[in-house]
Amino acid sequence: MSVKLGIAPCSWGVWFPEDDYQPHWTQCLDQVEQAGYRAIELGPWGYLPNQYEDLKNELDKRNIDLVATTLMDDLTSDTQVQRMIADLDEMAQLQTKFPNAKYVVLMDATYTDLFTGEPVHSKVLNDQEWASFVQNINKVKHYAKEKYGLEVIYHPHGETHVETEEQIERLLKDSDIQLCLDTGHHAYAGGDPVTFIERHRSRIAYLHIKNCNENVRRQKELSDWSLAEAVKNNIFCEPEYGSIDMVELMDVLAKNDFSGWAIVEQDMYPVPFDKPLPIARRTKQYLDGIGMKTPAR
Repeated sequence: MSVKLGIAPCSWGVWFPEDDYQPHWTQCLDQVEQAGYRAIELGPWGYLPNQYEDLKNELDKRNIDLVATTLMDDLTSDTQVQRMIADLDEMAQLQTKFPNAKYVVLMDATYTDLFTGEPVHSKVLNDQEWASFVQNINKVKHYAKEKYGLEVIYHPHGETHVETEEQIERLLKDSDIQLCLDTGHHAYAGGDPVTFIERHRSRIAYLHIKNCNENVRRQKELSDWSLAEAVKNNIFCEPEYGSIDMVELMDVLAKNDFSGWAIVEQDMYPVPFDKPLPIARRTKQYLDGIGMKTPAR
């Protein structure tokens, strides 16, 4: 087993390419280095420098490696999928120059408005919509592999059309896609990531690591909070705390000989600019202590 630890810009409250509530990208990268991480995801396209030489120089001087990019949009829409492929084309010009950045983390758009919680799409897809949804996932996956040699992995996400264990298992049955399993989002949707990994280890290529505060999750259900409101109220908490037993999770990963990336995603938005660094440090210390190791670059 080799669980390699990295971190994502959302651990600094970064959800958008530009936003006044987010720290400047230099602060984010400086603090990734200060916290001791050696690998990062790109985050929203346009937040970090998106020209290869610029990004490489900034990462190299902080001893950080790029390991993945992200695509998120409405996978039920053929039009939006074409835009996602156009974005992939642009990102690939950067990504393929980083030898360890072989993953594209693919996500569906939320069926509720991120901030108001109002429905913007049907929560459950009918059979025809589901078939189109799976076809679009496969389309992005095959395009990225055939044109760029990149591995598309699917990220089940709260408030999207693949969030519950039943929906994830249906996707696994209807496609050959590998998963980026997010432990926090899995618990957010009522699942148990430990037993899920036990059942589906062969389909999990990559992990996002965070925990879920069960008390806040119950309050979210009672108050019908939006995803952003739940995040604001700290539904996603540090890995050491929350409903998921991370030591048990590590035991299952060891038992099943998991070798791959575990990327910390301490979702926070908005967040005071001095809050992320201490959390990132504590998280790394805790995860290092249970066997998720920061690889040498």
